[in-house]
Amino acid sequence: MSLEIYLDLFSQPCRSVYIFAQKNNIQFDHKKISLFDGYQYGEEFGKINVLRKLPAIKDGDFCLAESIAIMMYLAEKFHTPDHWYPADLQKRARVNEYLAWQHTAIRIHGSRIIWFNLLIPKVLGVEVPKEKMDNAVENLDASLTLFDWKFLQDKPFIAGDQISLADLVAIVEIMQPLGAGMDVFENRPKLKAWKDRVREEIGAELFDEAHQGILSFQEAVKTLDPKKMEPMKAKILKYFLS
Repeated sequence: MSLEIYLDLFSQPCRSVYIFAQKNNIQFDHKKISLFDGYQYGEEFGKINVLRKLPAIKDGDFCLAESIAIMMYLAEKFHTPDHWYPADLQKRARVNEYLAWQHTAIRIHGSRIIWFNLLIPKVLGVEVPKEKMDNAVENLDASLTLFDWKFLQDKPFIAGDQISLADLVAIVEIMQPLGAGMDVFENRPKLKAWKDRVREEIGAELFDEAHQGILSFQEAVKTLDPKKMEPMKAKILKYFLS
């Protein structure tokens, strides 16, 4: 049975899994899901992932959720090059360190920029308090400063001289605010140089393909149907604005 991967490339974790699988020539059946249509809450998807989140995979009878767990599984099953998730104890620890940190740092703050600036006001029709937006921008800026100072330092990549899962996860998170028109690379030359190295290692064609949707998201938002998001509205507002 073929490997099935359920993805919505608007999502940062989905983009990291997609890029990793494509870059490593892992054959899979790409199940394209729209989070904004609420497919993840349906009975069919519930059989794949009871957590109701993307990405998710189905490998024969084996189902797995959470992007980090998925990429580690794929790395071991398909014996991808060591630099992605190094066998060396200390290099692997550096990768794990970033992967453990990112959930409540760059990822969450970048997502809030998108929701506060575009989705909540323009699709859900709810005004976002200015202090909420200001806090999101301030927190993202602080996380990017920490990323530069703590994780990247003066190295080409997070774990040293080669790209790893940490860089892949980081780049998709840091690219997310661009979808709301916020250029996070402006006035951050070291961060931009790192981004260019990651893009080169991944391959410009694959990198640009994976990020095409988020980079054109301001236009895509205009086509979203608010009625499809209505069942999720209360949950979304509680999560982001409470």
